[in-house]
Amino acid sequence: MKYLVGFSRVFVGVLFIISGFIKLNDPVGFSFKLEEYFSPAVLDFPFLEPYALAISIFVVIVEVLLGVMLLLGFKPKFTIWSLLAMIVFFTFLTFYSAYYNKVTDCGCFGDAVKLTPWESFAKDIVLLVLILILWKGSKYIQPLFSDKYNWIGMGVATLLCIWFCNHVLNHLPSIDFRPYKIGANIMEGMIIPEDAPKPVQEFSWKFNQNGEEKVYVTNGAYPNVEGDFIGVETKVIQEGYEPPIHDFTIEKEGGDYTEEMLQEPKLVMVIAYDLAKSDLEAFTEVKEHTDKALQNGYKVIGMSASGGDESNAVIQEYDLNFDFYFTDMTTLKTIVRSNPAILVLEKGTILQKKHHNDFDALEFD
Repeated sequence: MKYLVGFSRVFVGVLFIISGFIKLNDPVGFSFKLEEYFSPAVLDFPFLEPYALAISIFVVIVEVLLGVMLLLGFKPKFTIWSLLAMIVFFTFLTFYSAYYNKVTDCGCFGDAVKLTPWESFAKDIVLLVLILILWKGSKYIQPLFSDKYNWIGMGVATLLCIWFCNHVLNHLPSIDFRPYKIGANIMEGMIIPEDAPKPVQEFSWKFNQNGEEKVYVTNGAYPNVEGDFIGVETKVIQEGYEPPIHDFTIEKEGGDYTEEMLQEPKLVMVIAYDLAKSDLEAFTEVKEHTDKALQNGYKVIGMSASGGDESNAVIQEYDLNFDFYFTDMTTLKTIVRSNPAILVLEKGTILQKKHHNDFDALEFD
């Protein structure tokens, strides 16, 4: 039992630290996932949506600190009960998401590791078993250092978490796991290889044959049978290949300008997923830097999910010399964790990506 507890202690502690750090690297992204859980279509807690970022920060810091406390053997009873409460809650959440197919990715490891809902649930079951082992064998968890040094260690860990969180919130994630990271080519990210796995679906065809309902299962072809057709149900047996970038478009007044824009040798994108929630004061700097880009031969466009009235109001208020195009809000939130932000591209390849606090670092050659 002693060795099993020792293994569980290291495994759970390290996993909580890694999982928490990945989300701490991108708390805004995790808050978007929480907003998805709080939405009426999932848990129906819309009153929590305005607090999603604060909850995100609190949860990920606690996750990291509990992992550190477990490895240090600091306050073992409190640590184990806290871990148990957290994993029970997340096990319920992942089961709910998987069973009702509500959220396709739990966000447990941010954008670094994508898990299906059932994979997330299985992961939580394993952690639940390991934490129960820790609870049963808590007497074997001994502190690595004296209380004094454990308190110092926890204080340092807490301060580092707060500093790192503040840094990424005021700039951008230090490690970008998304398909829109610097150096990535958006067009290449949308390509589906010829040998990519195709989706496999099962079709259940219902017929009325002599007053009796019968079902015929095929992989798509209409069955050659007699009787009156009633209906058909489809079921996905195997998901097909999905490219890293599959929902990126640049639209305006019903026209699709995606390919045209991604062929531009010098393109600047001003991204503001929701102008109503944007830091509007930053558009003073947007004006300054986009004018400089235009003078240096760049094409400049805005990208937002807001309507034309909102975008026109911002253009007039800040005397902007570019138009806004429509792009899906979720896509824009994925591209960059700043509202607004500026990207510099060369034929679809992202060369620069800046938070509105870092616009002064932009370079237009």
